Amino acid sequence: MGQKLADIELELYKRVDEVLYYVWDPVGVAYSPAARDEYQAYLPKVFALLQEGANALALSAYLDDVATARMGLEASPEHSKRVAELLLDWKAEICPTR
Repeated sequence: MGQKLADIELELYKRVDEVLYYVWDPVGVAYSPAARDEYQAYLPKVFALLQEGANALALSAYLDDVATARMGLEASPEHSKRVAELLLDWKAEICPTR
């Protein structure tokens, strides 16, 4: 993250980080403190998608692409959809006018 975020954006960025690690967690490392940064490489893109107004379909497609193309895992479309919806819920809660 090379830019300074407004407080509201920083709050959303933190929530996205938490959702990716604790909820999405395709590798299954959420309870390992040593792996806390496991998904941070994907955080800027997910945050950018949210900021650009991506819908649940676009977010879940990105999450599935990361899991399959970059991690070599099987897609989990239903789980990715639930995660995408949670991300959108957080955005609506934190940034209701954006």
